[in-house]
Amino acid sequence: MDQPQFTIWTNANLLDKGAEQLAASVTPHRLLYANEMSSLNLKACPPDLQLAQADIAFGQPDADQIIRSPKLKWIHLTTAGYTPYDRDDLREALQARNAFLTTSSGVYDEPCAQHLLAMMMAFARRLPESLETQRTDCSWPAVERRERSFLLNGQTALIFGYGEIAARLCELLAPFRMKLIGIRRRVRGDEAIQLIEESQLAEYLPQADHIINVLPANGSTLAYFDSSKFQRMKRGAYFYNIGRGATVDQNALEDTLRSGMLAGAYLDVMTPEPLPPSHALWRTPNCYITPHSAGGYDREMAGLVEHFIENLRRFGSGQPLLNRIT
Repeated sequence: MDQPQFTIWTNANLLDKGAEQLAASVTPHRLLYANEMSSLNLKACPPDLQLAQADIAFGQPDADQIIRSPKLKWIHLTTAGYTPYDRDDLREALQARNAFLTTSSGVYDEPCAQHLLAMMMAFARRLPESLETQRTDCSWPAVERRERSFLLNGQTALIFGYGEIAARLCELLAPFRMKLIGIRRRVRGDEAIQLIEESQLAEYLPQADHIINVLPANGSTLAYFDSSKFQRMKRGAYFYNIGRGATVDQNALEDTLRSGMLAGAYLDVMTPEPLPPSHALWRTPNCYITPHSAGGYDREMAGLVEHFIENLRRFGSGQPLLNRIT
């Protein structure tokens, strides 16, 4: 049976090849382009008049306009995160008209998990230190460097925000036989690793060699990692953030790193972004920064289009959607 035809609105800046792939893949559906295209970084996007004509939105539509667009039956975000859309009024509006919100988290679980693994391995094998040696005095501290290197085997990682990215990271870490512990808002019971509740955090936080933050930004997670949590971490632990910059009190993190309490931090997300050149984190000892690039890879745009097209097929045939939020 033929699938129904839809009007699809997009403001996703997919670059030339991605845009061509999307236009070719949505046939025979009608494709509308927003007046202002959006980068893939959850920045606020202005309302667009053409959205009112659409059955489906692909990109980053204005959240308030979604509520006011009764024709809109499905919104597919081009990001894994959905902070601007994590609103009770938006959820209620979508539920009232049996509409759906999905994300592209299935596109980003692999690159983000590999990025985290690379960060962890870099610390373990002292790669930042060796790079600094090469850039400066070109000395040969072989004995000291070997003594400071360590193995991930048997260490403990505490993962905040156990979703698809964290689950994939745990698969990558499995050969190291680490103790992996996750924390998530709602424990389903079918997770592949041990899950704990927030009330148990005081017991487990001091045990972790690696504290991994994949939390989204919302009212309950703003400055979640504050001075009190950093002070309860094990001395010599490592902190990683590829969730959202707003979940971390960056002043508290800087103070903790300068005190020597933490051995190091790898940050892919900050507040604000881009991080100004004058910001203290650039010069904080043992703090390493990547420019919100954890989810990037050479086929990112193609992956976004393919993920959307698969969900479009599912939407048209009444099958469950991938990465559904509401």
